[in-house]
Amino acid sequence: MKLYEELVARGLIAQVTDEEHIREMINNGKATFYIGFDCTADSLTAGHFMALTLMKRLQMAGNKPIALIGGGTTMIGDPSGRTDMRKMLTKEDIDHNAACFKRQMESFIDFSEGKAMMINNADWLLNLNYVELLREVGSCFSVNNMLRAECYKQRMEKGLSFLEFNYMIMQSYDFYYLFKTYGCNMQFGGDDQWSNMLGGTELIRKKLGKDAHAMTITLLTDSQGKKMGKTAGNAVWLDPNKTSPYDFYQYWRNVGDSDVMKCIRMLTFLPLEQIDEMSAWQGEQLNRAKEILAYELTKMVHGEEEAEKAQETARKVFAQGGISEDMPTTALSADLFKDGKIGILDLMVAGGLAASKSEARRLVVQGGVTLCDERVPAPEFTVDASLFAEKDVIVRKGKKIYHRFTLAN
Repeated sequence: MKLYEELVARGLIAQVTDEEHIREMINNGKATFYIGFDCTADSLTAGHFMALTLMKRLQMAGNKPIALIGGGTTMIGDPSGRTDMRKMLTKEDIDHNAACFKRQMESFIDFSEGKAMMINNADWLLNLNYVELLREVGSCFSVNNMLRAECYKQRMEKGLSFLEFNYMIMQSYDFYYLFKTYGCNMQFGGDDQWSNMLGGTELIRKKLGKDAHAMTITLLTDSQGKKMGKTAGNAVWLDPNKTSPYDFYQYWRNVGDSDVMKCIRMLTFLPLEQIDEMSAWQGEQLNRAKEILAYELTKMVHGEEEAEKAQETARKVFAQGGISEDMPTTALSADLFKDGKIGILDLMVAGGLAASKSEARRLVVQGGVTLCDERVPAPEFTVDASLFAEKDVIVRKGKKIYHRFTLAN
């Protein structure tokens, strides 16, 4: 099976502008393609997995990836899929985040010997003269068409700023610039980006002629990818200092039964023949499939040694009812205690079991939190500091997420 057909079989392709031409380019290693990454945080998340593994698959087949860091577009903010405006970041914040992205991408993409490029669109977008830009590309965009674009619809009810309205033009200009400067003939992105991406394809054709072969592909599962990037309100980061390898493993180990085979098909590099056989698995076999998924993705991000360690720890935790020397542990500093006690909500936030006290409160009210095998009765519950000196204090969130707490020395 050739690569384009494999991408379809793995459920990755949603919409394309010129399927016959795209198939020929990808299957013969002739595509120079880009995927954009707006650097709104200092780490990539599990939601970026689809894009990263796709770039790796295409590069392995001889195609050339361009990882486009959105140093310029991040200063505007993509309104797609949002109900409010993104937080404005400083140039220093964006530059720092871009450097973090680069280090993480190098685990997936081979940048040696010109096999791939990492480019920051701040290099051209920040130098554009506004009037010159309007004269160069403004006539290529219909305001009526832009207002009908899916990426703006959610924001129209609450209010779309003129700043964000320009995002489509900036993203389109990226493709136009990469096409002219680097011979980039293909762009990939999520299905919620379709109208933005079509803007780039049309801009190239209007400016350079209909024979300019610029092609657009969207990923069917970008919304699923964003869903994959979070769990219980917390982002699942690729940075081990933000999400430990164990917690990363556990996130994938705990995906729903209905999602596990979809994730294996889309995100791992296991042969399709093997995945097709696994598709018939049911019941307890699905737990084995989840272990395979978690191991393969943890190995990809954190290396084989960390994947082995995470899997062994997870099995110990399950076998011993949540007790393991290797489980994630937080040492609590004295300033977290008031009058010798710590509230359960503060405890959960300190251990990363909840992103905020409001989220922790919701989990407790729903009966999803236990401390030392006893259900936490109310959000106002407090724990005496003396308990931490007497024994392991284990908090469980849901059925499978355990965390140990100790006192800092």
